[in-house]
Amino acid sequence: MPRIYDWAAREAERTVTVADLCAARDSGKRYTQVTAETADEAAAAEKAGVQMLVARARNVEAVRKGSKRLFVTAALGFADAVTRDDILRTALKALTDGADAVITARGMATVSMLAAEDIPVVGHLGLVPRKSTWVGKLRAFGKNADEALTLFHRFRRLEEAGAFAVECEVIPARVMAEIRRRTGLVTVSLGSGPDADVIFLFTEDICGGEGRRPRQPGPMGTCKRCKSVSRKSV
Repeated sequence: MPRIYDWAAREAERTVTVADLCAARDSGKRYTQVTAETADEAAAAEKAGVQMLVARARNVEAVRKGSKRLFVTAALGFADAVTRDDILRTALKALTDGADAVITARGMATVSMLAAEDIPVVGHLGLVPRKSTWVGKLRAFGKNADEALTLFHRFRRLEEAGAFAVECEVIPARVMAEIRRRTGLVTVSLGSGPDADVIFLFTEDICGGEGRRPRQPGPMGTCKRCKSVSRKSV
C-alpha cells in the first residue's frame, strides 16, 4: 500500500493515490467509490473493499476517523465557500483534515485557481443537478450529436483548466466510452456506464435508503439525485 505524506505533513498509507488513478487509464484497472459523511460509513466502505470516498468538505475530519486509508475527495459546496479566498481556504482546510482531492462543479476559473496551488481537482460534467435549469430537467446529457460534441469540448476545457479527474453524471454509456478514449482526465462514472476509471454509487442507493425506488432495467446501478438508470435508459 502506498505511503505518502498528507496535506498536514502526516505520514499516511492510502489504498490509491492520484498517480495510481492516472496510471490506471493505461493499465485498465478500475476503482470503486461511494459517499461517506460519518466515521461509520467510512469504516463500512473500507471493510467492503471500496477504495475511494466522497465527503462534504466539512465532514472530512469525521470520515477520516473511520478510515485512515481510503482515498477521500472533499466536495466543495456552492454556498459553503463563495469568494475565491473562501474557496481556497475551504479546500485547504479539507485537505489538511485528511482529504486527498477536492471536487467542484463551479466554472473553469475556480478549477484553474485550485490547480494552480497543485491541489488535485475533480470537475463535474454531464448532468450537474444544481445546474439542471440549463437543460430543462433532470435528464441524461449527450443523447444527440450536438450535445455529445458540446460535452466533449467541456471535457477538453476542464482538462486545460488543470483538473486531473471528472465526475461524469448520467452521460449515455456509448458517448462516455468514446469521450474516455479521447481525454486525459481520470473518469468517474456516476450513472454513465462501465467505461470509466472509477465506478461511483451513492451509499444511500446501495443501502436502499431512498424513499422513491429508481427504475430497474439498468445493471450498473442508479444515480441518487436524478433516479436515472446508468446504462439502458440513458
